[in-house]
Amino acid sequence: MMLTKQNPAARLVTYILLLLWTIAVVYPMVWTLFGALKDNPQFMQKQPWALPEFPLLWQNFTYVWERYGFQSYFANSILVTVGSILLSSILAATTAYVLARFAIKGGQVLYYLYLSAMMIPMILGLIPLFFLLNDMGLINSIPGLILVYTASALPFGIFVLVSFFKTLPKELEEAAYIDGAGYARTFWSVMLPLARSGLISVGIMNGLTIWNEYIMGSVFVNKPELYTLPVGLAVMQNEMQYRTEWGPLFAGLLLSIVPVLIIYIIFQRQIAEGVTAGAVK
Repeated sequence: MMLTKQNPAARLVTYILLLLWTIAVVYPMVWTLFGALKDNPQFMQKQPWALPEFPLLWQNFTYVWERYGFQSYFANSILVTVGSILLSSILAATTAYVLARFAIKGGQVLYYLYLSAMMIPMILGLIPLFFLLNDMGLINSIPGLILVYTASALPFGIFVLVSFFKTLPKELEEAAYIDGAGYARTFWSVMLPLARSGLISVGIMNGLTIWNEYIMGSVFVNKPELYTLPVGLAVMQNEMQYRTEWGPLFAGLLLSIVPVLIIYIIFQRQIAEGVTAGAVK
């Protein structure tokens, strides 16, 4: 940071790199919006990179929402994502707190066992998970998807929150114990609120993965009324068969991007705090 303040050339290079990175991130979303406002002739007869012609086809969004049942896909994705984030965050926070603050027998082994789960692709567990959910009667159900996504999100949450809880001052716990608080009260009233930025970071990182997940959503659910957005987009493209409606397809894609973008904009400060908390403290 001192180098960029003192050296104008280094500062200029930094600004140029940041500008290029911003363009690389923003331009695909802008192009998706332009595509959502076009009809097929504009894609076929003109350059696909050209600006949309007037009048802009905002009705592509309502067409997708009503014709292809995106209201159902949207509601399912929100329910599955929020449910999985809440459940995985609670389980990860309680587990990470115990592993980070208590010297329990086998705690280190359990911690590395969770970490090893991050190295195993979930696709390798599709077949056993399918039979397990089938035996539990959770195939073709929202609770089944929530349980699967919760299990897949736990290792990352524990990995981040263990490091986060280790940075919190031990004096806060001791003060709570002196005031008569038990372990549970100390965790819920003192330690968990202090870990808010870490929880938000974990929740959004896992939420992005769950919101965009396709394979497990398509394997464990085959009822159209229970499809999530990624599965719904694929089904929508298949329904179009040989006459792909590019405008509505881009509109559906944009509808799946906007909620995540809004959440990130709202919580960007907490995400940055959560990611850097361990290094700063």
